[in-house]
Amino acid sequence: MKKVFWILMLANVVLFAAMQRGWFGWGEPMPQAQPALHEDMIRLLDAQPSAPVANAPIPNAPTASVPMPGTPVAASAVPPPPLVAASHSPAVAAAPAPAAVKTYPQVCLEWGEFTGADLTRATAALSDLQLGDKLSQHQIERDTGYWVYIPPLKNKAAVNLKIGQLKARGVREYFVVQNEGQWQNAISLGVFKTQEAARLFLADLKTKAVRSAVVGQRDSKFKVTVFRLNGVGILTEVKIAALHKEYPGSELKTIPCALTR
Repeated sequence: MKKVFWILMLANVVLFAAMQRGWFGWGEPMPQAQPALHEDMIRLLDAQPSAPVANAPIPNAPTASVPMPGTPVAASAVPPPPLVAASHSPAVAAAPAPAAVKTYPQVCLEWGEFTGADLTRATAALSDLQLGDKLSQHQIERDTGYWVYIPPLKNKAAVNLKIGQLKARGVREYFVVQNEGQWQNAISLGVFKTQEAARLFLADLKTKAVRSAVVGQRDSKFKVTVFRLNGVGILTEVKIAALHKEYPGSELKTIPCALTR
């Protein structure tokens, strides 16, 4: 019975295959089953490329700019710094601003009063500065004043001896009165407008061991010279101030430049 069963089973399989493939002219081959298409689910895609899947928004997910609490921020999430287009021209360093040149205002000075040997020496000192038309001088006539002098000596020989003593003590400025009269053979060491200036000069002579000089009032008219320096700079002003110290009886002052015209 088993053999009959298997023979019949084999015969049915062969017959079924012959009918499927159309053997012996029986019918057409049966078409293969095709998957059903749902037209309502078909949608044409745009021609433009879609955004990368990695950048597609995920529903109900937090945005990249606001990380979830407790979630570490990836290094790629930090936006890179903006790129700056490189210049093809060589870098040129900015030239430093020129240093400001400091200027000093010009000043006008008046220096005096001078007579005798002091006038000669001061004139030579100012000539060495080569001030040109910035240097001028004028004379002032005084009715009274003060002078430092050595009283009249007996004769010319005594005068020469005293002059030798003065030079030995470093005194180079003096004037011998040669006119006949009360002051003949007196030796003038300086003439001053004020008594205070004359006393200061006498004190300086005392430091040089000149003991015979005295201060006296001069009633006769005499002329003194005053120097004016118009519009000089700071360097010249410093030099004049240094010269002024060599003439204790002189006066150096700053004056308005308008008065020098």
